[in-house]
Amino acid sequence: QLQLVESGGGSVQSGESLTLSCVASGKIFSINAWAWYRQAPGSQRELIAEVTREGISTYAASVKERFTISRDNAKNTLTLQMKNLKPDDTAVYYCRADHWDGMASSSSDYWGQGTQVTVSS
Repeated sequence: QLQLVESGGGSVQSGESLTLSCVASGKIFSINAWAWYRQAPGSQRELIAEVTREGISTYAASVKERFTISRDNAKNTLTLQMKNLKPDDTAVYYCRADHWDGMASSSSDYWGQGTQVTVSS
């Protein structure tokens, strides 16, 4: 089992920055793709950034060039640096890990509990 805990959310003004972290714990064998999602009130959860184990990252158009995803495999930590935040970035942010336990024929997805980011104009 894998546990994910996000932190770093908060309330900021438009144009400011925040850095979110997601720490994995438990019986960790191999975290493959690791990603950040967000869900605004009344909206579906959306994928905003993903990074492979090798460090290849992809972004949603809405956050590209403002957000940077990174991972530290040694520390089992995922980070999302968010710059030039806008009110539309207001949402609960979740991390998701695609984890293989070394025995199963396939990997499983795990989710954190989410952290709130509020951006005011």
